[in-house]
Amino acid sequence: MDEVKAIQILLVEDNPHDVEMTVRALERGQIKNELRVARDGQEALDFLFQNLRENRALPGLILLDLNLPKIDGHEVLREIKAHSELKRIPVIILTASTRDEDVVRSYDLGVNTFISKPVRFEEFMKVVTTIQEYWIYIATLPATVQT
Repeated sequence: MDEVKAIQILLVEDNPHDVEMTVRALERGQIKNELRVARDGQEALDFLFQNLRENRALPGLILLDLNLPKIDGHEVLREIKAHSELKRIPVIILTASTRDEDVVRSYDLGVNTFISKPVRFEEFMKVVTTIQEYWIYIATLPATVQT
């Protein structure tokens, strides 16, 4: 756990309160990764495909809400996992949903992890910090998604 990987994190979240909580949790982890925020599914896909077209670095991790305006999280996930250059990016569903059908559908579409957002702030902070620690320190990511 000596090496800290610098990866860009794409947060796809339309709720400003949840964006702020995630930012605070990531800052608390004291790991300096670039955080990009997309406020809806269309913005997320536009960002990813523009990076591909312009040969810019792709995010190393995507935190994706399901209940998004314009294009919902399941459709965003479907598009990511169907594309040869995006499918290796780890995607974590981070959502308020606890519905079994959302969990099953997400895994059927290729999500790496499904997490229901805790309601209490401190619990949410622990979840985001744990996600960050795992994907920054422990997991080995494909070189194509590292910045």
